[in-house]
Amino acid sequence: MERTVTGSGFVPERATATVTSVPERHDDATVTAWALAAGAGDTAALAEFVRATQVDVHRFLVHLAGRDDAEDLAQETFLRALRSLPSFAGRSTARTWLLSVARRVAVDAVRTAVRRPRVRDLGEDTQDVLERAVPRTGAQEAVLLRTLIDALPDERREAFVLTQVLDLGYAEAAQVCGCPVGTIRSRVARAREDLLRALGEDGTGTAGAPASGVRRAART
Repeated sequence: MERTVTGSGFVPERATATVTSVPERHDDATVTAWALAAGAGDTAALAEFVRATQVDVHRFLVHLAGRDDAEDLAQETFLRALRSLPSFAGRSTARTWLLSVARRVAVDAVRTAVRRPRVRDLGEDTQDVLERAVPRTGAQEAVLLRTLIDALPDERREAFVLTQVLDLGYAEAAQVCGCPVGTIRSRVARAREDLLRALGEDGTGTAGAPASGVRRAART
């Protein structure tokens, strides 16, 4: 995504192409420091904050709302976040705080939208992550896994994506979802059970593709 300077600061513009690579991932302390500085009016820190978080925000929203709406929802997420940055006190990591904003944006959108089909196009950026989650097993298994993840019940999918795709800790995921850590652990465990059940006892998966690597990823 590109960014531009507006009257309220640096905001991400609508992406002109699908993100196909993952940028350098900065540690949470650095990202949080940028957010705090941005809230105090540092535009350079704001640019770094947006750059460091926009891919995770987009991925999360693709899973929650679908690829077609993810760009608009990401834009709204950053607009809301920029308005709230001056009051961000660093009680959680900035990444966790921002994903909480993204979740609220997605929930608001769902409340006003026609219920969308369960299966969503997750986009090439998410496929890259899932292919790394099932190394040396081929793109076919990665496609199967992302399809099965998208078929999970909403709360289980949300918890699984936060912890297994975006690599948040269980405590951070609990902050994003506004629920106890034990609830996140339970949802992730049930998501894994759902994924393994969907693959079937013979390990071929619902799409008939070899699924040994998918099974390993689901058990991770």
